[in-house]
Amino acid sequence: MKCLIKLTLATALAVGTAYGALAQEFTKATVKKVDVKAKKVTLIHEELKNLNMPAMTMVFRAQDETMLEKLKEGANVEFVAQRVNGRLTVTEVK
Repeated sequence: MKCLIKLTLATALAVGTAYGALAQEFTKATVKKVDVKAKKVTLIHEELKNLNMPAMTMVFRAQDETMLEKLKEGANVEFVAQRVNGRLTVTEVK
């Protein structure tokens, strides 16, 4: 029984650690421009820690063009950006 409890705790710890490694950090931004045709969005964003990038205004590709339909100029959002095929891409927005 004691061995089963240790195994259960070790499994829970391993799963929690793996989830933490996969969790993406959201960054705050303001939408400056949305270009649905080009599948791009211009964001005034805070520091992007995962990309070692300081706060600035820049254009990102959208991984999914349906997310662009939800964005409005001037809106405050939180997003995740990653390098996808060498291009800075917004992968999540909330």
